[in-house]
Amino acid sequence: MEQILFNPLHQIPKTTFLSASTNRFQASAILTASQASSSRPKLPPENHRYPRRTELPLGPSITRFPLQNRKLGDAHVSNPKETEEKSNLYNVGNATANESEWSPDELEAIAALFQRRMPEKAGKRTRERSVPLPSPYRKCLQQIPTPKRHIRLAARETLSPRSSFTDQVYKNPEALIHISRQIASLPPEVDASEVLDEWSPFLRKGSLSMTIRELGHLGLPKRALETLCWVQKQRPFLFPDDRTLSSTIEVLARNGELKIESELEMFLNSASRCVVEAMVRGFIKGGNLSRARHLLVLARDSKRTLDPSLHAKLILEAGKTPNGYKLVLALLDELGERESLDLKPQDTTSIMKVCIKLGRFETVESLFNWFRNSGRSPSIVMYTTVIYSRYCSKKYSEGLALVWEIEGLDFLLDLPAYRVIIRLCVALNDLDRAVRYFLRLKEAGFAPTYDIFKDMIKAYASSGRLAKCRKICKEVEMAGLKLDKEALTLLSEMEGKAR
Repeated sequence: MEQILFNPLHQIPKTTFLSASTNRFQASAILTASQASSSRPKLPPENHRYPRRTELPLGPSITRFPLQNRKLGDAHVSNPKETEEKSNLYNVGNATANESEWSPDELEAIAALFQRRMPEKAGKRTRERSVPLPSPYRKCLQQIPTPKRHIRLAARETLSPRSSFTDQVYKNPEALIHISRQIASLPPEVDASEVLDEWSPFLRKGSLSMTIRELGHLGLPKRALETLCWVQKQRPFLFPDDRTLSSTIEVLARNGELKIESELEMFLNSASRCVVEAMVRGFIKGGNLSRARHLLVLARDSKRTLDPSLHAKLILEAGKTPNGYKLVLALLDELGERESLDLKPQDTTSIMKVCIKLGRFETVESLFNWFRNSGRSPSIVMYTTVIYSRYCSKKYSEGLALVWEIEGLDFLLDLPAYRVIIRLCVALNDLDRAVRYFLRLKEAGFAPTYDIFKDMIKAYASSGRLAKCRKICKEVEMAGLKLDKEALTLLSEMEGKAR
């Protein structure tokens, strides 16, 4: 058998990891095949009718370790000479035997892998995962109001499927809105109590406040009042409840169905704070600013402290028309006299925009400084508003300093921010910076508005670059816009100078 294995005339494919019995079977099979093939002439491999397929890799069931009669732990104790002799028995051919041998060091390393865990190098410690950096959208958009559908989904997830049917109704917004739609579908002569009596065993205090607000959105203030009257009869299970009462008063005040003009002082003395604020919000949403203002004055005279966001909402509504500018100035003075001022970022920004309309740029700066000193970080919307205020007050260098501050904070700019910054750069006659922000705007995926195109035409015209102006005009036409008379006049003057 050793003569067959070491015969150089019969080259057998090397299989280092096969057992002794498997090697004997393969050697005898190969010897028989070689004797049978010696009687006929051999063709080159490319002319074979049925060429041999390539050798398949060893299967997972075949033992890959040469020492089978020993344990893995004893592999490093064996004599290197015996290991070499036994490995030669499983190799084929003296010429290629050295390539497939395992050295004693390699055997010892492999045995050590199966015995114990490899010791770590001295000084090497496990890497701790670094804290992820805050995402840009968290910096830019702060305290965004959650859409109603997200609130409903969150409320649905909080309800356990094993909870009682009562818990699934009085906390579920979809069920409460369904009640309002059932009430809205009733004929006019039928009272809302017919629907509410069916749901009364499953309701709790405050449940119907959402139903009443939904009836207000549907334009049914009378149905909301009928719902409140039915709730008042369900004492003490559903009433008294300030949430249901405030929702009804807000709906009635918004639709002009609240008839308590002569009894406002009595109402103010007996009502809670949330009910008074709901009435003010209803008057503001309904456009009745004089009543809302009168209610705020009565609350101030009776030393009732209301939410300052009501002043912000009233300022925003009054600042939409020139007739309300006087009311805005009075409300701004009242806000300045308050000792504690707690405004949300959205309310602060809305007040700033109205102050820019009125030319109260000092008020904008004072609000911006107050917001910073309160320990909060301004959003990109507030930064844009303050930059526009400084642009309107012709404080271009201060506005540019604020732009550098935004760049240092790595804020993502939105389209209004790009528009204001480009306009500021044009006012500073800084063409390079204006072009840079114009290209960044396109790279960010925004479509330039007509104001931005017009500002770029002015910037190129001031530097006498007629070809660039024509290029911007082509972009304006491709965007489906038309140049106004001012831009056409500017282009015609430039063409006349060029001739």
